[in-house]
Amino acid sequence: MDAFDWHRFLLDDKPLSFLIEVSLRVLIAYVVVFVFLKVSGRRGIKQLSLFELVVILTLGSASGDVTFYDDVPVLPVLVVFLVLLLLYRLTTWGIAHSEKLSKLIEGEVITLIVNGLYELKSLDGLNISEDEFFMELRQSGVEHLGQVRLALIELDGQLSLYYFDAQDVRPGLSVLPPEHRPAFTRVPDTGLYACTRCGQTGQITGGESPPCPRCKNALWSAALATRRAQ
Repeated sequence: MDAFDWHRFLLDDKPLSFLIEVSLRVLIAYVVVFVFLKVSGRRGIKQLSLFELVVILTLGSASGDVTFYDDVPVLPVLVVFLVLLLLYRLTTWGIAHSEKLSKLIEGEVITLIVNGLYELKSLDGLNISEDEFFMELRQSGVEHLGQVRLALIELDGQLSLYYFDAQDVRPGLSVLPPEHRPAFTRVPDTGLYACTRCGQTGQITGGESPPCPRCKNALWSAALATRRAQ
């Protein structure tokens, strides 16, 4: 093997004319993916369900292989696209006609916050870190949970927030980063504190370390009562 063999470096053992074939393969893959997405009636990219994401990833893998591997014939890949489209249509039909299948494939809307408090049953099964969730709340202008009347995690993973009116805001757990939200097992001063796990608030005497009456957590942070900026 010769070092710095540019033909081997750029094309391996393929002839230069193979680039024309690659161009044709890319065109075919592009058209097939476009037709698939058009026929399937796929929603916006932010509205992809888990099932739709699997379909898109499979499409990408199939279309990527056929574009530049000369030993991957085009016809079997077209069959892959047709089978995927059939499976997609059958699954969406099943989702539309079966509530159980819809919940199995697309999941359910999760109620995460009600009246400024975490829903414990939702919190236990949530696949999202507290830091990530708090970041999303902060980006929506939330400073503490007492400003939030209802928080839902939609089927596509997006967060839907419904706020208290300014006069109805209640004290709640701060969603600020840890350096702005110190937590204590033994509170330093008498005041209103919020449970760092469920958001329950309560008046605690300085020096005490009571468990949360709602979730038995023993870590507390000073509750905030600020109103949302309009």
